[in-house]
Amino acid sequence: MATAEGSGSDEQGQGVETSVTYYRLEEVAKRNSSEDLWLVIHGRVYDITRFLNEHPGGEEVLQEQAGADASESFEDVGHSTDAREMLKQYYIGDVHPSDLKPESGSKLLGVLDFPHRGCYSLRLPVPLLHVGKQILLRTSG
Repeated sequence: MATAEGSGSDEQGQGVETSVTYYRLEEVAKRNSSEDLWLVIHGRVYDITRFLNEHPGGEEVLQEQAGADASESFEDVGHSTDAREMLKQYYIGDVHPSDLKPESGSKLLGVLDFPHRGCYSLRLPVPLLHVGKQILLRTSG
């Protein structure tokens, strides 16, 4: 586990200090029991232990993903905006940059998302970005 400091701004534009705790994937993998259950979703680490009994899909679904990257499963289910908002309360840190792997496949999402800095998210399917690039290259040439 490591902590990094940064600065950002709050809603009034005032400077605020923020810190991010980074977790190695091997640490997350150890948290795979109903007494201590962590998940990774889009490079962020969540301690969802206290949510197990409340999950509408049942705790078994969460236990299957325990200690691992559950990004694809989370997206496949099609969680609501409310569910995504609820997830924020279980956020404990980010995956250590050394452990981040570029995603691949047709479901790849380009994500710019910094919840700890109060910034906005941009989520575009990478294949769509690729098509746009190809169109621009053909029309500008």
